[in-house]
Amino acid sequence: VQLQASGGGLVQAGGSLRLTCAASGRTSSSYAMGWFRQAPGKEREFVAAITWTTWTGLNTYYADSAKGRFTISGDNAKNTVYLQMNSLKPEDTALYYCATKKDPSGIRRERGYDYWGQGTLVTVSS
Repeated sequence: VQLQASGGGLVQAGGSLRLTCAASGRTSSSYAMGWFRQAPGKEREFVAAITWTTWTGLNTYYADSAKGRFTISGDNAKNTVYLQMNSLKPEDTALYYCATKKDPSGIRRERGYDYWGQGTLVTVSS
């Protein structure tokens, strides 16, 4: 499985960006796709995730810092996941990574994700 993250950039505080993560080579009917971020000098942290299984359908999860401002969505036909980020703050500045795994549990822990994208940089100016 290969992941291609894109959509980062420079935006002023209060602005919006939409990140895209395109997956290729995935064959599992169940999956979890997560977004993590790493700010300079800080550890990588969970931002949001979306899971899909045939018995539970689509579910989304957010870090407290993302709730109400970020929306994660997926297009199964395109094997693509989006992260719409609104009301961006300078503290959202980070390198954003998407990751995927088959197991839809434990989605907030980066350990367990099998595949990672290369990261896309989001810079929010004040």
